[in-house]
Amino acid sequence: MKILSIDSSAKSAGTALTDGEKLISECFVNAGLTHSKTLLMMIDNVLRQADSSFSRVDGIAVNSGPGSFTGIRIGVALAKGLAFSNNLPVCGVSTLESIAYNFIDEDCLVCPCMDARCERVYTALFRCRGGKIERLAPDSAATVDDMRSLLKEYDEKICLAGDGAGIYYDKLCDSGNVFLPAEKRRLQNAYSVSLAAQRGGEFKDPSLLVPLYLRLPQAERERMERQNTVSNDNNI
Repeated sequence: MKILSIDSSAKSAGTALTDGEKLISECFVNAGLTHSKTLLMMIDNVLRQADSSFSRVDGIAVNSGPGSFTGIRIGVALAKGLAFSNNLPVCGVSTLESIAYNFIDEDCLVCPCMDARCERVYTALFRCRGGKIERLAPDSAATVDDMRSLLKEYDEKICLAGDGAGIYYDKLCDSGNVFLPAEKRRLQNAYSVSLAAQRGGEFKDPSLLVPLYLRLPQAERERMERQNTVSNDNNI
């Protein structure tokens, strides 16, 4: 199955074309550019590098969340638009699970850590062993303290990954078994999206694809806080 995969869940962005688990071509950018300006060019580049086209693609996979609200919306909307236009099925995968597939060739625990601001992270926990991924904890929006408590329960090598790994590593490494891999290894990438889709995902009609945020957007949270404040004032 030839899959075009997309990641736009954080500041970096990537696209890849795979045939089964074989990587055919890939494009990755970590320059902080707007995904809406770069992703279409990256997809075109990935297809041209492989001398391919959408007529040879069997499905589209995308990181559907959690992650940057804007980035996830752009990636999901683009995947759906391309899938509808080319009559292709689409598979949305957990961003955190796709990160675990960066370490598919190691035996370790993988703790994805994506910055959710305000000392909170999007996180989960996976065990990589023998070329397989086992989920140990669900995707969640947790405090850094909660994440530290979770990691202390495991006496195994833990690879901290994701765009928040470098930000919070110093607060999470006190157990002595938490390691920070090189940035290239720990960041989200489109090839891992393809692996997650093929091994644990389901390709469906694009109308069924929805973003998975875990938290309300900041503007919505602020609106609810203002409403609660007004409501409390009226009750005084």
